[in-house]
Amino acid sequence: MNIVVCIKQVPDSAQIRVHPVTNTIMRQGVPTIINPYDLYSLEAALQLRDQVGGKVTVLTMGPPMAEDALRKAMGIGADKAVLLTDRFFAGSDTLATSYALSMAITKIAEDEPVDLVFCGKQTIDGDTAQVGPGIACRLGLNQLTYVSSIEALDAKAREITVQRRSEGGVQVLKTKLPCMVTMLEGSNTIRRGSMPNVLRAGREPIKTFNAAAAGIEDVTRCGLRGSPTVVKKVFAPKPRADKAKLIDTTNRPTSDIANDAVEAIFAAAPKLQTDLVGRAAQA
Repeated sequence: MNIVVCIKQVPDSAQIRVHPVTNTIMRQGVPTIINPYDLYSLEAALQLRDQVGGKVTVLTMGPPMAEDALRKAMGIGADKAVLLTDRFFAGSDTLATSYALSMAITKIAEDEPVDLVFCGKQTIDGDTAQVGPGIACRLGLNQLTYVSSIEALDAKAREITVQRRSEGGVQVLKTKLPCMVTMLEGSNTIRRGSMPNVLRAGREPIKTFNAAAAGIEDVTRCGLRGSPTVVKKVFAPKPRADKAKLIDTTNRPTSDIANDAVEAIFAAAPKLQTDLVGRAAQA
């Protein structure tokens, strides 16, 4: 089983700064971490590898310093790592990013066909949830998004069964391999890196692809030139002036506390009360 996990090195969300001219995130001088959602995908991939055998390769696109994220992933248990880095990739939006990553995955598959591609549901610096599906579309993979758990993997029949969270509840889906899976937060418990893996991660060579090595001939599809997304404005939300209402619960029946809470909500949002009364009348 050959599994590729796409991860991203992202700025620590507590210290993000935005460039005043380009409206892109400034990454220089800001502490970085592995995108938290990607860690759940990495753990899911490692669990499947432990069950059926094979190898897990972590792939990231970013500047040379993104190698740190790859080594951390190897310390957790990934077998190999690939860094996709080139000045042509700077400023990529989700369209350009999914193109470059899909080309790198195609290059990885030249040595051995890729059975599964994992991504986190989204990244904390973009929150678009578009890169995973974008890779799937470019590679022609079946896609299983917002997966909350992997129920079964039949390597012989080349089928995977998952639970997927949806607005109406939980869907149980089965599809053929190869496919793309994006994992939700809390879908598993991320393991701690073992000492042998941490030591191996420190000395293991990281394979590096530039645009040419990844098979990208048309670099105008990468970076800012290949990114049609335009950020018109970036701003911080205004702090709320309203203060929380304190309800005294000391030695009071639960029903009285509930009534006070409902009255406070209706006082703050009178339209809500009107809507609820109208719906009750229609029922």
